[in-house]
Amino acid sequence: MIEIPFATPADLELSPPGSPDGFNVSESLAPRRANSAAVTTAISFDGLLQEPLKLKEDIKDGCGGQLWPAGMALAKYLLSRHATDLSDKSIVELGAGGGLVGLAMARGCHLEHPIYITDQEPMFTLMNDNIQLNNLGPNATAAILNWGEPIPKQIPSKPDVIIAADCVYFEPAFPLLIATLQDLLGPNSVCYFCYKRRRRADQRFMKLAKKLFEMEEIRDDADASAYNRDNIFMYTIRAKKTKSAM
Repeated sequence: MIEIPFATPADLELSPPGSPDGFNVSESLAPRRANSAAVTTAISFDGLLQEPLKLKEDIKDGCGGQLWPAGMALAKYLLSRHATDLSDKSIVELGAGGGLVGLAMARGCHLEHPIYITDQEPMFTLMNDNIQLNNLGPNATAAILNWGEPIPKQIPSKPDVIIAADCVYFEPAFPLLIATLQDLLGPNSVCYFCYKRRRRADQRFMKLAKKLFEMEEIRDDADASAYNRDNIFMYTIRAKKTKSAM
């Protein structure tokens, strides 16, 4: 089994996300937690959810157990722009951590099929805890997916929609993430991808991804310019069309 070592906030050398003047971030960007005690956070995404989502944050098994800014931004975007047009889609979240984005969609989007929220084994209990905490058992399924390994049979092999937020943070995992995206992206699949640019290595990942996939920056979000000022960027990723399909 290929496992990606879990980095800690100290390993990532992160600074707390800023709040640009004139941008009311409220819940949209998650502050870094300084302690390791588990907490439960209620999030309405500035009122987009009538019933707030409850997220247990616990970093004892890895930094994926807390809220990160790109996840907050992507969840808000999907709730505001795609609440109704993904109803019949199969959806898989990569690097879900506690399940922020996927569970926000399960709560606030009109979905006919359960969404699969996936991560490595250390996050599995936390994902399930958050599913139960929000009574979303019929709407969301937690699963273990190790990047770079064959896609488990229970997960749709070529889902309609892939969600990935804050997955660009640990350089040795970049080729594994690329391999998993290649495995999951079918000819009609789309990945909604959001990341916070922190280091030069992040740009190397994006340069490689743009060579291998069709990538387009998302610009139909009213908050995009504000997110960009905080170095948060959203893209759609699709498989490159083969000559026979063109």
